[in-house]
Amino acid sequence: MTEQTTPANETTVPILPCLSVEDTLEFYESLGFEVTYKQTRPYVYLALRWSGFELHFGKAPEGLDPAREDGGACLVMVDSAAPYHAAFVRAMRSTHGKVLATGRPRITRYRPGASRFTLVDPSGNSIVFVQRDEPMELEYGGSKQLVGLARALDNARVLREFKDDDRAAFRAVKSALRKYGEDAPAADRARALAVLISTSAALGEHGDEVPVWTAELEGIALTETEREQVEAELHNISDLNNE
Repeated sequence: MTEQTTPANETTVPILPCLSVEDTLEFYESLGFEVTYKQTRPYVYLALRWSGFELHFGKAPEGLDPAREDGGACLVMVDSAAPYHAAFVRAMRSTHGKVLATGRPRITRYRPGASRFTLVDPSGNSIVFVQRDEPMELEYGGSKQLVGLARALDNARVLREFKDDDRAAFRAVKSALRKYGEDAPAADRARALAVLISTSAALGEHGDEVPVWTAELEGIALTETEREQVEAELHNISDLNNE
């Protein structure tokens, strides 16, 4: 093993793509970030700081589509994600009168017991706040103890709570509902429809299918407990907008 000859005091700073200086600064400054450096010519370079970490931004590559949300990413490792989420929620509410929960920019919902959440900025970059004690072993694809639609719903839970990937969760549940929905228990079908409706809202995609899913959901007979679970999922849509 090579002997360590450098002190362990490194700091890494991501350089993320920036499609619009104005939109980037407006978003991050509204969250309380401090601009420590700003340059627009001969090339774009921004440096921002919040608490103990920094984000830097440079020129976006040609053809970058912010709608794909794959421009860049940064993990911010923290002891507890909840206080950070609460701070950004307060800042958004103060600036915009609501929390930006859909489209871009936005903040993903922090579900009780979750270990991460994501800020998605105007350029489609993801700033992911992750608790240091987040479980290392997760059953991506859903628990092997479950089958059919129930397993897809468990997979969606993992994707949303640990990957902050609403789009992947949406696709997984939509595919599973098409494949297993006819034979699945009523409670699972209702939960699947609720997930499709709520993730569509989170992604800012209110297509023609949402009214169809809503009507189908309203027609499913559920117990009081099952209905409460479904309503809790649907309530997530308004939670961030009204907090």
